[in-house]
Amino acid sequence: MRANVVIVGAGAGAGGAACAWALASRGVRVPVLESGPWYDPGLENRLHLPDWEQHAFPDGTEYRHAYTFAQMQALNPQWAQLRSWNHNLCQSAGDTRRALKYQHVRGVGGSTLHFVGEAHRLHPVAMRMASRFGVGADWPIAYGELERFYVEAEYLIGVAGPGHDCHRPRSRAYPLPPHAHSYASQRIGGACARLGMSWSPNPLAILSEPWQGRPGCNYCGQCARGCPRADKGSADVTFVAQTQASGRCTVLAQCHVTVIVPGDGDRVARVGWVDADGTEHSLRPRARVLACGAVQTPCLLLASANAHAPQGLANESGQVGRNFMETMAWASSALHPEVLGSHRGVPSDGICWDFNAPEAIPGTPGGVRFSVGMAEMDLAGPINYERRVASGWGRAHRAAMRNSFGRVLSVASVGEFLPNYGTYIDLDPHVRDAHGLALARIHSRIDEPELRRLVFMAGKCREILQAAGTAKPFEEFGTYDTFNATHVFSTCRMGRDERHSVVDKDCRSHRWRNLFIVDASVFPSSGGESPSLTIEALAIRAGVHIRNLLAQREL
Repeated sequence: MRANVVIVGAGAGAGGAACAWALASRGVRVPVLESGPWYDPGLENRLHLPDWEQHAFPDGTEYRHAYTFAQMQALNPQWAQLRSWNHNLCQSAGDTRRALKYQHVRGVGGSTLHFVGEAHRLHPVAMRMASRFGVGADWPIAYGELERFYVEAEYLIGVAGPGHDCHRPRSRAYPLPPHAHSYASQRIGGACARLGMSWSPNPLAILSEPWQGRPGCNYCGQCARGCPRADKGSADVTFVAQTQASGRCTVLAQCHVTVIVPGDGDRVARVGWVDADGTEHSLRPRARVLACGAVQTPCLLLASANAHAPQGLANESGQVGRNFMETMAWASSALHPEVLGSHRGVPSDGICWDFNAPEAIPGTPGGVRFSVGMAEMDLAGPINYERRVASGWGRAHRAAMRNSFGRVLSVASVGEFLPNYGTYIDLDPHVRDAHGLALARIHSRIDEPELRRLVFMAGKCREILQAAGTAKPFEEFGTYDTFNATHVFSTCRMGRDERHSVVDKDCRSHRWRNLFIVDASVFPSSGGESPSLTIEALAIRAGVHIRNLLAQREL
């Protein structure tokens, strides 16, 4: 195989697919090596089955990278109010934080296969955490340098959003009108109004009307279990489909990269991989792009150490794997006196941005957002109502089910996570995969600034529910006592100073001139926003830069 650029990973996120599209649409031929499989949403989706609620999507070990956890931190009674609990299942057990899951997908389309479609731009002030607030790190680029690439991504995936955002300037309106608020979302919005808070349509990569050959949403509410209709803008039906239609991209699924070889002249020499049949292959392209996510990308770089890169590829600063940032999240759920049909509608159709600016919470730098949370808490079907909402046994339980179904309101919050020295990715010295490579090991610690922010998030969620007229919460879940990260960031962060970062403003390694990284591992800060749209904008921007370097014969 001959290629000027090879992309490793279309599955850990939207970065690989968006970068491939940026290159192929501008005339560059590019193969993509994806360790996970292709999937058929019509055949593999389980929403048509009676027990659909019991199935994740995609489902199966082939859709998961293997990884391990280091010892988790002890829980402090001082923060007992942040323990997760349910009135049927009681409080989460133990005195140590629980390592539940890194919620990712290995496969063509990656974690966009099960995301709920949130398509957020990063708050401009959140890109200046160090210079403005003395915490974290600054981005080496400004919001304005990403804006046109945000637009490009929004129009390709079909984002439905509101007409105005005073915090994130726009050069062009969203391509599609926003989704109407569901009845349950209107109740939460009314509660926010009573508290003096705003409530607006959430920008979503879910079609509010037909767009580019894809149908509008049918409002089944199960985006986290995949979308057999292709109205959700996952990477496979948007970037990958259009890239392959160009004829300039080949996606090679179930191809596990086993080695990236640093060579002479500060250049990566070759990439080696094993296909689904066990056959070994090697490629020497002019440029290599990694897009394996903030856990697997540093794992692959650290495992690529040789005499040219004794500390690991691109790890001259010692920052590969460091500054790991996870998801800070809280959700409170309670029963409303009215039958709301709250199991229906687009997940997270409403959002409150009032506390999203990094300075919005006094004394605690870092923004948060509040949104509808029923679908994200998986309270959209009868089985979880039976387990987690309705109490009693026999006839009493049946009556409780009839009385509670469709009445749950959940308010969810996601917030900034600041880097600390105890949260990072390294190689597990004891566990290896089927190819003999060390697994990524996740170290996680939540420091006091995050805990103070989580206290604010929990208090505000409870306050909104009370203003909505609900009973007391029957369940609350947060990241204080459970690692259950959906978004992870910053293990190969970008920066101007090569002593404290891994890649430059163009996502290019400071040392290795033909190595680029285009996933959330390059984020210097996490913000309180969903990251997929920013990943896509960064990846498109990097793809344009790579194409220009190829044209100028600089690669």
